Amino acid sequence: MLCHLAALAGFLPMMPFLAVAGPLVVWLVKKDEYPFVNTQGKAAINFQISMLIYGAFAILLALACGSLGIGIVLFLAVVISDLILTIIAAIKANEGESFQYPVSFTFIR
Repeated sequence: MLCHLAALAGFLPMMPFLAVAGPLVVWLVKKDEYPFVNTQGKAAINFQISMLIYGAFAILLALACGSLGIGIVLFLAVVISDLILTIIAAIKANEGESFQYPVSFTFIR
């Protein structure tokens, strides 16, 4: 659960990379001790990296298109879905259920 919740540190102003660093630290410390933390930690890290990529794409789209509307809407969708899915994953992990994020690339296997 802590791997998922540590990602919420990325919502601090000007600190989006904490969304990856938080789960990464928890995963590195506890992955060998608990197999469930190993799988859920990797899922949390992969999802947060994916969200950073999606967010960066939305910002670049907003800047490149000249129309900020599309990029801003996409960026807000990324932020809101990140928050909601992270909370759902933390709740599921707290209940002992494995959670697979729906729009996540696999960077760490």
